[in-house]
Amino acid sequence: ITVRLRPCASANRIDGIQKIPDGSVSLVVWVTAAPEKGRANQALVKHLAKAWRVSQSCLSIVAGAKERTKTLPLEGDAAAGMLMLRRWQAERLG
Repeated sequence: ITVRLRPCASANRIDGIQKIPDGSVSLVVWVTAAPEKGRANQALVKHLAKAWRVSQSCLSIVAGAKERTKTLPLEGDAAAGMLMLRRWQAERLG
């Protein structure tokens, strides 16, 4: 999953999927933590784990740890991961 992280926000939130400057699409996530000593990355993982109802150990940043655009693979069964994302999306859309 490609994520565009926005630190120092007023609240933690997931803004949905947006086109980013390089032309690709990513999930935009805002976190209140500052990008210091990995705090914003930790907040990102914690927030996504809570929103998607998965363990934080299922999420890790494999690329972009010091960039705004990050890559997080979903650990485990791909079908279960897609089901979780669809359920999350359906809940957001009502």
